Amino acid sequence: MPELPEIRTASQIVNTVCQGRVFTGGVRKSDVSKNVEVDYSAKAYTIRAEARGKEMALTLDNKLSCSAEGSGRNVSRIIFHFGMSGRFQFTTEADVHKHAHLMFRTDETPAHVLSFVDVRRFGTWRPLTESDGEEWSAGRGPDPAFEYAAFRHNVLANLTSSVFNKPICEAMLNQEFFNGIGNYLRCEILFRAAIPPFSKARDVLQAVLAAEDDKPKKAKKSVSSSSSPDLLQLCHDLPHEVLAL
Repeated sequence: MPELPEIRTASQIVNTVCQGRVFTGGVRKSDVSKNVEVDYSAKAYTIRAEARGKEMALTLDNKLSCSAEGSGRNVSRIIFHFGMSGRFQFTTEADVHKHAHLMFRTDETPAHVLSFVDVRRFGTWRPLTESDGEEWSAGRGPDPAFEYAAFRHNVLANLTSSVFNKPICEAMLNQEFFNGIGNYLRCEILFRAAIPPFSKARDVLQAVLAAEDDKPKKAKKSVSSSSSPDLLQLCHDLPHEVLAL
């Protein structure tokens, strides 16, 4: 299952292939997908991707929204969860993958298609409108790698949550607190931190909080202020290591 680094990489790839390209028409869904239709159509729009934890968002920007030719909403946003096998592909129309389930067609000759491909069909998407008043799904915490200060605060300020009654290996899969952390990242993080995986999460994190309280104020501002990073620092560091590979 894709984790934070894979979702971040996917967003970068989408931005690379969409750079300077204009898309046209409606967003097409495959007949077999049980996900919702995306009610969006425009004669000319661009696509921009963002990532946060295990979520990726596409923003569709209608370039003709102020003219009579623009039939789509000015900005539409689609949140993707990749499931087990979700990914994006950019191909010619003739080479669209048979498991492509959401497709965006370019306005060029020959036309190309940006497709959300999902062989196992566990992936989902959810369109957002401006009236929804949200950019990301509710119940998902800050990104450990790119919103580190907010991520760390969200965990340490909520240690009374029942989530932390569980073993640390289970708590680290809770996306409300560890957004983007999955199986391979949690295993490596716990190994490097030398923490037994079935230790009670609250005990592990209270020790992190106690150590933080003992640090000088200047050291607290640093992402990695010691030679032995704690568990939360590793949640920041490991995804960056993977992205640098």
